[in-house]
Amino acid sequence: MAVLTPRRAELWGPRASVRVGLDIGGTKIDGVALGPGDEVLATARHPSPGGVVDVVSTVAALVADLVGDSPLPVAVVGIGIPGLVDPVAGTVRSAVNLGFGPEPVALADLVSRAVGGVPVVVENDVKATALGAHAVLGGDLTLVSLGTGLAAAIVIDGRVLRGASGAAGEIGHLALDRDGHLCGCGQRGCLETIASGAALRREWPHGDEGRSAVHLFAAAEAGDPAAVGVRDRWAAAVALAVRTLALTADSGTVVLAGGVAALGEPLLRSVSAALRQQAAGSPFLRGLALHDRLVLLPGDRPVAAIGAANLCRVEAAR
Repeated sequence: MAVLTPRRAELWGPRASVRVGLDIGGTKIDGVALGPGDEVLATARHPSPGGVVDVVSTVAALVADLVGDSPLPVAVVGIGIPGLVDPVAGTVRSAVNLGFGPEPVALADLVSRAVGGVPVVVENDVKATALGAHAVLGGDLTLVSLGTGLAAAIVIDGRVLRGASGAAGEIGHLALDRDGHLCGCGQRGCLETIASGAALRREWPHGDEGRSAVHLFAAAEAGDPAAVGVRDRWAAAVALAVRTLALTADSGTVVLAGGVAALGEPLLRSVSAALRQQAAGSPFLRGLALHDRLVLLPGDRPVAAIGAANLCRVEAAR
């Protein structure tokens, strides 16, 4: 196993060491260990626990699994996690799907202590994924994460937009219907309640978000009218999220990511069709051609975890 020893921030970067990236989602944690040349040394996955104590212990176990018997020391751990994140203070709050409340949790310090003092960098999970997508795809982009919840991140000139409180991109909590479903944030009728993986699972309950989505889209493709209705309503809600972001940032590329995005082309086709339908009566929207901007997050590598690992370099360059 790698020797976990404290290292100062100025030593972070592409030296003879391992960088660990962890993407913490509402249902699973993906991890990656990157070598000195950015090569993927190991990957790992674990179901997400609930609550601060269990999240920290699970992260520490994943780090140990990822570094294994590597002779290289671990230089830094980067973490992408839902909620409102202060990367400078290393705190997280309001990660509602993980059981984190409104008070800041010093996650970077807690994890650092659990892994022997290695420096830890934290960032909102969607923002970390967007940085990973930017590294792969290049250019300005907006990333829409369709996981347990719904969130987005905007990357402009290689930098992720955070906002005054870290809430930039949290469009899932845009309240649309005061009589709608109760959201985990405490509001009713949030966009997340109709355009997330959890919303899809509620309307088509066939396992977790991924299994529900696969079953739904297969049933709709087979002509089940109930499935067609659920799929089209859900895709229209996702298209609304895309439109909202396009009218905010006007990025040239909109990346569909998150657990539901594992559907691949069927998801892309459905959301594109919804965007075209919504633009049919609006020359303004037709001119934006939003359906042509959609792409899927590359699925041949752990982009989100790699983005988290690359946070270390971002912090070192500041």
